[in-house]
Amino acid sequence: MTESQQPGSDTRYLREIISERQAKADTLRTAGVDPYPPRTGRTHPIGEALEVFRAHEQTSPEADGPDVIVAGRIAALRNMGRIAFVDLQDDTGQIQILASKRALGEAWKLLDAFDLGDFLEASGPLIRSRRGEISVQANAVAMLSKALRPPPEKYHGLQDIETRYRQRYLDLIANDEAKELLRTRSRIVSAMRRFMDDRGFLEVETPVLQSEAGGAAARPFLTHLNALDEPRQLRIALELHLKRLIVGGFDRVYEIGRIFRNEGIGNRWNPEFTMLESYEAYADYHGVAEMVEAALAYIATEVTGSMCVPWGDGEIDFTPPFARVTMVDAVKQHVGVDFRDYPTIEAMEGLLRENGVAIPPDAGWGKLFDELVSERVEPHLQQPTFLLDYPLAISPLAKRTEYDETLVERFELFVGGWELANAYTELNDPVDQRQRFEEQLRLKDAGDDEAELLDEDFIIALEHGMPPTGGLGMGMDRLAMLMTNSQSIRDVILFPLMRKL
Repeated sequence: MTESQQPGSDTRYLREIISERQAKADTLRTAGVDPYPPRTGRTHPIGEALEVFRAHEQTSPEADGPDVIVAGRIAALRNMGRIAFVDLQDDTGQIQILASKRALGEAWKLLDAFDLGDFLEASGPLIRSRRGEISVQANAVAMLSKALRPPPEKYHGLQDIETRYRQRYLDLIANDEAKELLRTRSRIVSAMRRFMDDRGFLEVETPVLQSEAGGAAARPFLTHLNALDEPRQLRIALELHLKRLIVGGFDRVYEIGRIFRNEGIGNRWNPEFTMLESYEAYADYHGVAEMVEAALAYIATEVTGSMCVPWGDGEIDFTPPFARVTMVDAVKQHVGVDFRDYPTIEAMEGLLRENGVAIPPDAGWGKLFDELVSERVEPHLQQPTFLLDYPLAISPLAKRTEYDETLVERFELFVGGWELANAYTELNDPVDQRQRFEEQLRLKDAGDDEAELLDEDFIIALEHGMPPTGGLGMGMDRLAMLMTNSQSIRDVILFPLMRKL
């Protein structure tokens, strides 16, 4: 049990347990046993030991299996007086330890010092118990780590949501489902890396501490670099440094890295999160869309065994090709207007009022438009859908379309009713880019604290020439949510941000 689960006076009850367990650790020391030895003689992870015995049974079913030394946390302990049954668990599985007073001799009395949650080593031959369970018939046991606090109750699992996220280690001890979900997240990230590597992309690392955090419309975290006595910002995107590498001659680069945005917390938002960004020279946003389709189909198949994954009460089908709808057509379908007929802030505010959408304070046209789309369009995009050709006002880093100078070659991919990926045909005209940055600065001066900052060195890089390039950003946490049918981003982040106690 955790402290919040203790009966009666919680704090007093917990103190008593800690005191009792500390006394047992002292008893071990008195007997010459270190309750925290520096190493183990483990020969096999538990899962491997189980496989070894199953293979042994195929050739010698009547004989005991080979001797092994296994180690893990005590998940169950039943001392019957002259024989004890201990369930030992590590990251690969669980195995029963059969310990008898006759086999252990003087070491038998040390079992009185063992509790749930302790880490134990056991050695002996692998056998099947009378009930048919693969077991280690222990001829020796040793304490590896004495736990002073009890584990959460395994039978009911750890139910308190706050504790699950704040003390993730307790969640992992108590909830096998949580552990498997987070393993799946790791497999998703690994599959993405394999996909990008196989397509010839070079994985790189770019700075987290930046003079000007650019590449996205977001509020940065501010810090100070003592060594140079200069202000710094934590990055809000990977984009501008990766495009510098395209300028430098790398044709395909990507990074999977942590991003920091000083914004809200919710089911889909965590102020620090993991983003994939990639840039491919001589590609445009159509080529990027085809790559995204292939990537998601590959990852779904690798991780779940199917391109169709459960989502809520239904499923999401990642089979290419995905639907493609222009932003103009999507707004016409779900709002009933052509947003290009509302070119001013006042007109867009009126459109939001007509549709019952709250107007954020000090918002420019682009933020107002984004609120409209978020409320009235995105919830309809449940199956994978590319929303194409965005207004220039909210896309300062993308090329204009050839058919309308007020729109840019940009898509966002929506799945499950919210954004998963964002991509551009990248703007590579340094003069146009400077003008757009300057317009963003005017928005910031007018009160929009999420407007883009001007990165002078990035402009200088563009002035050296950047080929036509397709760029992509994809939220890996949201991808993990979709692939694991998780409704909260906190479920797929090992240590989500929590309010300080």
